Amino acid sequence: MSKADEDEAPRQAPRLNERILSSLSSRSVAAHPWHDLEIGPGAPTIFNCVVEITKGSKVKYELDKKTGLIKVDRILCSSVVYPHNYGFIPHTLCEDNDPLDCLVIMQEPVLPGCFLRARALGLMPMIDQGEKDDNIIAVCVDEPEYKHYTDIKDLPPHRLTEIRYKKNENKEVAVDGFLPAGTAFEAIRYSMDLYAEYILHTLRR
Repeated sequence: MSKADEDEAPRQAPRLNERILSSLSSRSVAAHPWHDLEIGPGAPTIFNCVVEITKGSKVKYELDKKTGLIKVDRILCSSVVYPHNYGFIPHTLCEDNDPLDCLVIMQEPVLPGCFLRARALGLMPMIDQGEKDDNIIAVCVDEPEYKHYTDIKDLPPHRLTEIRYKKNENKEVAVDGFLPAGTAFEAIRYSMDLYAEYILHTLRR
């Protein structure tokens, strides 16, 4: 066979070893952090929170509800950064069709997509583009600096001012202040019930 014939001959695909074939043939579905991660047995007091935005970041990440991946929404154009880790509570649903937002106060930044255990301290009611956008204020229960905090009144005034300043950016404030832990528990419980209704409605379709 001439070199020209060799060049025109179809090339054989490389053989895949058994380990690769096994991984390709096994049927698996990637977990969705909103629907597949449990909220936790201690909810609404202590619950899992999926981090979307890292403390100190200017990148606005958010959950892509279709794929379950964390996507880049935008870059903040001001010098303001997110003062604490920010994310959502799985198995919850709010009136804006998103999971319940949660800001988690802790010392260290947490990578987007990770989840942690949090305790609700209070609620910051917000209005975003005419819709309720309540935010749970919480601490990480595995954080030695803040784990003993149980209510919003335990936080220093400056910490609350810091949170209010960032969250009020481009938003209308519904209530000028923070509501206590009991109100936060009620909001989480309500969002859990709304999520359960959503699941039942989906199964009936």
